[in-house]
Amino acid sequence: MGTYRSAFVIGVLSSLIGCSPSSDRPPQQQEEARPKIGLLMDTLQEERWQRDRDLFLERAKQLRADVLVESAERDDAKQLQQAESLLAQNVKALVVVPHSAEAGARIVEAAKKRSVSVISYDRLILNADVDLYVSFDNRRIGELQAQYLRNAAPKGNYILLGGAPTDHNAKLIREGQMSALEDAVKRGDIKIVADPWTPDWRAEAAMTLTEEALKKARGQVAAVVASNDITAGGAIKALEAQGLSGKVPVSGQDANLDAVRRIVQGTQTMTVYKPLRALARGAAQAAVQMAKGEKVEGTSTINNGKKEVQALLLNPIAIHKGLIDQILIGDKFFTREQVYGAAGSK
Repeated sequence: MGTYRSAFVIGVLSSLIGCSPSSDRPPQQQEEARPKIGLLMDTLQEERWQRDRDLFLERAKQLRADVLVESAERDDAKQLQQAESLLAQNVKALVVVPHSAEAGARIVEAAKKRSVSVISYDRLILNADVDLYVSFDNRRIGELQAQYLRNAAPKGNYILLGGAPTDHNAKLIREGQMSALEDAVKRGDIKIVADPWTPDWRAEAAMTLTEEALKKARGQVAAVVASNDITAGGAIKALEAQGLSGKVPVSGQDANLDAVRRIVQGTQTMTVYKPLRALARGAAQAAVQMAKGEKVEGTSTINNGKKEVQALLLNPIAIHKGLIDQILIGDKFFTREQVYGAAGSK
């Protein structure tokens, strides 16, 4: 696994121009003014986003850059205010995890007035002059989720539990899910009995939506294609109340610790692991380059409604019980003790 991880990281970072660690630079370059970068988070209440922040800060520190971090806690107006505050503090690049794909355009507009480059991190900002999009292949995430559950339950009633309707990634994931299920749906092997979107990806909303879908299907459900681990957790609570937990396959995304433990216990079937180190470090390197006025190009492009945005899209990995040790623990994403407890770590 170590070889895979190294090759993955090197492959991603080599796609960025120039950007060697500060320790490799001549002494005179190390004395240059430290680039100042703004990092706008949608929320820091979830484990996944705390990891992104910490990995981004770690790499920025290695590159001798200063980072100002703000979290809007799912408030579009607050996120715009935070962006304006960071711009007033003369950040030279802005990295944004938008709460809303549409509302994020106002942040980009404000940045462009000050000639500040913008990286759309993980979630694509729509209809805006974004300089770079750094994320995972979200359609592929949806394909991995739905195909895995289809293999486990090739026939029956399906619930598709989408993410936040304000998040463009949620829609890309749904496209991927449908591409994996479409032929089975047309044949009548699979019937989609409910396909709701979950406001702000909240577990409580996911539980309520799953309860409603179970009632509609009279408890006859073959699989729940949950778009991330938080919605999966909500769905599993609803299944537990009906005595169906562990009997109905449930997908997820992000490899959150609670979800990985559920996979070990058998109540969640799979999750999608997104190697965040490569994502966050790549974004930090790109931001430092942009803050210095250097050009950064992606390995592909994606249309956001306004332009073809330069993009770096990384590959996600489907994780089931048999891959937890090899990939998640082997990649040092978690320790054995975190996953299995003290007894399982021996």
